[in-house]
Amino acid sequence: MADEAKIGTPWQDPELDLIVADYFDMLKAEIAGRPYVKARHCMEIMAQTGRTHRSVEFKHQNISAVLDELGMPWIFGYIPKRNYQNAIFSAIDRYLSNHWDIAEYVPDVKSIQAAPSIVFVEPPVLSVEQSVPSGLRRLVRKFDPVERDHRNRSLGQAGEAFVVDVERRRLSEIDRQDLARKVRWVAAEDGDGAGYDVLSFEPGGHERLIEVKTTNGSARTPFYLSRNEREMASERPAEWQVYRVHLFSKGARIFTIAPPLEQSVRLMPETWRASF
Repeated sequence: MADEAKIGTPWQDPELDLIVADYFDMLKAEIAGRPYVKARHCMEIMAQTGRTHRSVEFKHQNISAVLDELGMPWIFGYIPKRNYQNAIFSAIDRYLSNHWDIAEYVPDVKSIQAAPSIVFVEPPVLSVEQSVPSGLRRLVRKFDPVERDHRNRSLGQAGEAFVVDVERRRLSEIDRQDLARKVRWVAAEDGDGAGYDVLSFEPGGHERLIEVKTTNGSARTPFYLSRNEREMASERPAEWQVYRVHLFSKGARIFTIAPPLEQSVRLMPETWRASF
């Protein structure tokens, strides 16, 4: 039963630590394909905190919203709500600082099966930038999803392997097995530096140069582009495109971006080369 004295009061750190840890337990089970019952978890948190069902559910949605900003998967049943209590940022920081493995998770590519007819989705619409709470800004800087995905080479390679498989099946399904056999994982066979990761083909035989960017996060998770990749996009705009693989750990989907890139994304300089 809810503690009436707590209704409308801010959650305290011990309560937040409890619900954050429980949320991640559910998320890990969901990613691993293990059954669990959300209602039971909710009832247990209510019993331990004295909070109402509505308050517990809303806090779950707050956690989803923060994970979305961090480029991490979240429990689909808890749609992100961004009316944050600032203390939630510190609670998630405390959890991730001690359980970093969930942020670096790389799924088994063999377990990801999605027909080319459903794997491709529309890209997100370029939206107006909104203000972000200072606590969330600090959390995103600490667990930067762009840098995290960029340095997670195992995740990048898994995404590239997934795209190679999707492309071969896409071409086979339109009776172009001859082209499917020619699809090459350039980054694995020749090394990085080509300005794209996968060589594939259009149905008519024209080359498709694919730069793969992979995240476990949602479609709006930002990503890095190198100078080499931008130059290739400018040199061969008719062939080059980004395959943004997202939701990789939970039923991967792909949207594509083709030059001119500025029509689809905001491009901001992130690093500079210092020379003498």
